[in-house]
Amino acid sequence: MKSPRRRAREFALQGLYQWQLAGHDVPSIEAHLAGVSGFEKMDRALFDLLLRGAIGGAAELEALIAPLLDRPYAELSPIERAILLLATFELQRHLEAPYKVVINEAIELAKSYGGTDGHKYVNGVLDKLAAQLRPDEAGRNHRRKTTSPPEET
Repeated sequence: MKSPRRRAREFALQGLYQWQLAGHDVPSIEAHLAGVSGFEKMDRALFDLLLRGAIGGAAELEALIAPLLDRPYAELSPIERAILLLATFELQRHLEAPYKVVINEAIELAKSYGGTDGHKYVNGVLDKLAAQLRPDEAGRNHRRKTTSPPEET
């Protein structure tokens, strides 16, 4: 069963997809999604934060993402763009969520909604972004991984 927070991220992804392709505004997107099964089971506060934050900050978020890509931002699939916008917003502005959780949730969204290897691409971009946006948190985890256990004598 999906958690209310996972559902919020899925609905925010759907909303960003609509925003990109059809240019709908937030109230129209919310009204449409409210009729979709499972909408009432999500974390509404997180959904509002992610959807409104990613749309409202899209230009700034794109500027953070673009230098980390191997191709122009516009050439990404709409799903990859939406996932990267959501995760970038969450990494930058929703500091209560550990960066590993943000990245894992983005990977799961890419596996469910994106292309065959889209989750690998999203993971690579977000790993680099986490190091920039949350250097202390990402650095602590990196040091834990690379520190070998003491040798036995």
